[in-house]
Amino acid sequence: MDPSEVEFLAEKELVTVVPNFPLDKIYLIAGTRTDLNYSQFTDMKLEMHRNIYGDVGPLIPGVPAQVPLWMAVNLKQGQKCRIIPPEWMGIENLQEKKQEETDSKFFTQMPSQFYIEVTQLLLKCATDDIPHADEIRTLVKDIWDLRIAKLRSSIDTFVKSEATHAKLNFLTLMELNTIRPFLTKALNQMHVLRTNITGRRRGK
Repeated sequence: MDPSEVEFLAEKELVTVVPNFPLDKIYLIAGTRTDLNYSQFTDMKLEMHRNIYGDVGPLIPGVPAQVPLWMAVNLKQGQKCRIIPPEWMGIENLQEKKQEETDSKFFTQMPSQFYIEVTQLLLKCATDDIPHADEIRTLVKDIWDLRIAKLRSSIDTFVKSEATHAKLNFLTLMELNTIRPFLTKALNQMHVLRTNITGRRRGK
């Protein structure tokens, strides 16, 4: 799974929007429905996602509603809504999470499995809807860096211990995807070294 595939999964996350236009309920389940004109939703990537989600809407102007992240992004880009950021994206919540991650030698549970992807997507398209956007970007990056450093340290310890397996809790898909090439290379090198050592011993 590459980063684009992880981001695709992140786009399924529900976020709250305040639409400025009305829209009847959209049926996004069990494939194409013959009683709906899907062509009107081309700009919202409906053709790509219609087999993944349940019903969405109806949307009423000025009334908050939950929609998949991909739809929120497309509505925002079309100036058809205002996005309300998730509660965990608040400054105080992120500061607490950063401190918790700093104080713990283990990985802490993140408020969203896709915290880095959701943050990046929302800050890219809806900065004007997110108070203290620059501070949020910095805090989330700090949390990410803390966790990646912790992950690299854990892998280094694992490799040096010559263990055959390890267990890490609360890692996200993007974190695993980021570290996977390094881990795979390290394990391959370990295998080669062990094979060479075993071969030399047998040769003696």
